[in-house]
Formats: sequence, structure tokens, C-alpha cells
Amino acid sequence: MKLLDTPHVLITGTSGAIGGAVARELRARRPQARLTLLDRDGPPSERLAKELGGEVSVVAQDLADIEALPAIVARAEQERGPLEGLVSCAGFMEVSRVESLPWARAYELLAVDLVAPLRLMQHCVAGMLERGRGFVVNVTSMAGRVPLKGCAFYGAAKAGLSIASEITRRELASRGVVVTTVYPGPVASALERSARAQYGGGVLKKAVPTGRPDALATRILDAVERGRARVIYPAFYGLGWHAQNAAAWLALAAGPNPTA
Repeated sequence: MKLLDTPHVLITGTSGAIGGAVARELRARRPQARLTLLDRDGPPSERLAKELGGEVSVVAQDLADIEALPAIVARAEQERGPLEGLVSCAGFMEVSRVESLPWARAYELLAVDLVAPLRLMQHCVAGMLERGRGFVVNVTSMAGRVPLKGCAFYGAAKAGLSIASEITRRELASRGVVVTTVYPGPVASALERSARAQYGGGVLKKAVPTGRPDALATRILDAVERGRARVIYPAFYGLGWHAQNAAAWLALAAGPNPTA
């Protein structure tokens, strides 16, 4: 779909590398875009808003509070008009054996990485369908496609969001709303550095390529404008899509092990 000259787009996870890069790329392509930046950590998003300039509002909100999300969307639309786009980048990763991660933390991870983007998509899509146009981007992970030791909960969240996103794309394909699913491998970010620190040895730990958030943001918005179903980045991780069984065997046999 062609982006409007002045779209209103809600981006989550804007204190993170990918969310921030998407906001910058969108501002570069559509200088008059109206942006709502949603993140639990307010100050980094406030700094980003000042950098971007123009019509930008910042909402500091923990996405684990699922019931608060519809009201946040309603307020954003009241302030800046109907949403034409939703980009869900927010999430966090814990590398831990399944018995070692405290349940409260596991539950929070599932809420932020899976339930929140599903709730936002469901709520925002309803208005987009009424207007006959819009787009949704769900940033998932190759960890939802290829099993990684230490990622039982993270992988479950990303796999669930991935399949829901792929299904929703097909459901809405003829109704004016484009859904794009993003499958990143490691991308240089605080999340990626933290994950590497939580892993022990493994042949693949140092061998796998790491992408750049700005390059991923370019690919995401290219995919939106061309109506593409998915983005896999870096390209190396296409192995995990096209040869899933082989990639799973390699990841489990030679991949890193969690330190806890």
C-alpha cells in the first residue's frame, strides 16, 4: 500500500533499537507523519520525539497492562486522528532454562511479547477496516520459527504472534488492511547484547550474523509500501524459513546454551 503523506502511526517499543529506527525511517519518508510513540520507558522516547520533530506524542505505558491499551489507542486517535498504521516492536527476551525463569517474569514476557501486540492489532484493525485502509507490522523473531535452547517462553510468544499475524494477513487481504510479519535474527540492540550475555558456549554463538536496526527499518517500510507478507533479516536467516527442519536441528545441536 502507498503510505499517506500524513499518516498517523502508532509505534511501540520506541526506546529500543528497532522501534526507534522505524520511527526515524518513517519520519524521513513522510516528514508530515503524525506519530504516537508507546514505550514503558518514557525518557528515551521523549528524546526521540524531540529528534524527530513534527507531530509526535509519547505515551509511557507498560504493555503488560493489557486492559489499558484500548484507552491509549482511543486517546491517541482523539489527539492526532484515526490510526493508519500500527508497528509493534516492543518486547523483551529472557534466556533461561524453563524451570529457572520465575513464573512472574515468564508471564510478563508473554504479556508484553504476545498478548499486547495481539490486543493492539485487534483493536486498531477494527477502525482500519471501517475506513478501508491501514497497515499492521508485527515484529516477531526467528526464535519463533527455529527453536533456541533457553527460549521456551520467548519462542512461544514469538511463534504465537507470528502465526496470528500470518493468519490475520490472509483474513484482511481483500479488505484494505495490509499485515506484514517481521522475522529478525540478531539485530544490534540492547536486547541482542543482553541475550548474548545470558548464553554460554555454542558453535553458533559467535558465527551467526548480526543485522543493523536502520537496515531492518528500511526493509520494514519497503515491505509495507509494496504490500509484502514478511521480512526476514539478515538474509542468512532465510534458512530458518525455507529449511526449517534443518535449521532447527542445527540450532539445537550446535547453538548456545543458557547459563541459567
